[in-house]
Amino acid sequence: MKRIVIMGILSSIFGLMGCNAQTAQFKTVDAKAFAEVISDTSIVVLDVRTAEEFQDGHIKGAINIDVLKSDFVKKATSAIPEGKTVALYCRSGNRSKKAANALASKYKVIELGTGYNGWTKEFGTK
Repeated sequence: MKRIVIMGILSSIFGLMGCNAQTAQFKTVDAKAFAEVISDTSIVVLDVRTAEEFQDGHIKGAINIDVLKSDFVKKATSAIPEGKTVALYCRSGNRSKKAANALASKYKVIELGTGYNGWTKEFGTK
């Protein structure tokens, strides 16, 4: 019985380690850290919301490429030079994680965990 329990625990641990190894790597930060990151003008600021959301307000200097469109990766890789750091955000932080995962193999990605909602709560609309 002990052997079965131990095998089950080891199996679970190795299974979790395997899942983590397959996850793309990006950094999630809060609004204050994001503001510090994007103060570097060499960073590409990417808004991954819809065009309508972007028109209603966005972070100054951001480009807009909708992550929900099927050609998101193609458009992003065409618009963003290789080797750049990308700081991206969406409305609340859900879609930006999807976008970050999609781009993390090609770029260093920093994601605003609280999204534009968190940004406007911290700084108002800029």
